[in-house]
Amino acid sequence: MTKAMTISYEVGDNLYLNLTNKCPCACTFCIRNHADGAYGSDPLWLEHEPSMEEIIADLRKRNLKKYREIVFCGYGEPTERLDAVLETAAYLRSRENCPRLRINTNGLGDLIHGRSIAKELCYELDTVSISLNAPTEEDYNAVTRPRFDNAFEALQKFTKDCVKAGKAEVIMSVVDVIPQEQIEASRQLAEKLGAHLRVRTFDD
Repeated sequence: MTKAMTISYEVGDNLYLNLTNKCPCACTFCIRNHADGAYGSDPLWLEHEPSMEEIIADLRKRNLKKYREIVFCGYGEPTERLDAVLETAAYLRSRENCPRLRINTNGLGDLIHGRSIAKELCYELDTVSISLNAPTEEDYNAVTRPRFDNAFEALQKFTKDCVKAGKAEVIMSVVDVIPQEQIEASRQLAEKLGAHLRVRTFDD
């Protein structure tokens, strides 16, 4: 495992922010199992979690006008560092030409923090993208391998809370490695919760 201090990295027209390596899941398809980086980036395993000073210093070097979206997503679950996500989002909003802000999350932030975090996130961000991964609790646990017993239920409540907050676009995602009937069932579940489903390709 090669470590570095890659706080931000570009993927296409977007800028991705890597603020933590902590994650309460051990997904069977996770890119972390196969590589030290993603999309040709430098290693995303962090030498240490970056401070706000380090995050802001890194972002000051970036021309925000270049990007379609800034995405909180790296080699860990961003809501593990909720305060840093919210503070970074507020900093980015204070900059000229701030693009849309999105978080890619496993939706387990309520369990990580022991309280509902949907309103805080939806207030600061334009899009909340939640990894659903499978349409039933049994399949979800098999694929995602969360350390929490009630993860599937908590993910659904978090999604509903985000939809209820009403400010951010709420998306649920699955990866196209699951069978077509599971993708269709996932679409129905996402719609029932008030979200849209996005089907990601395995390397997306």
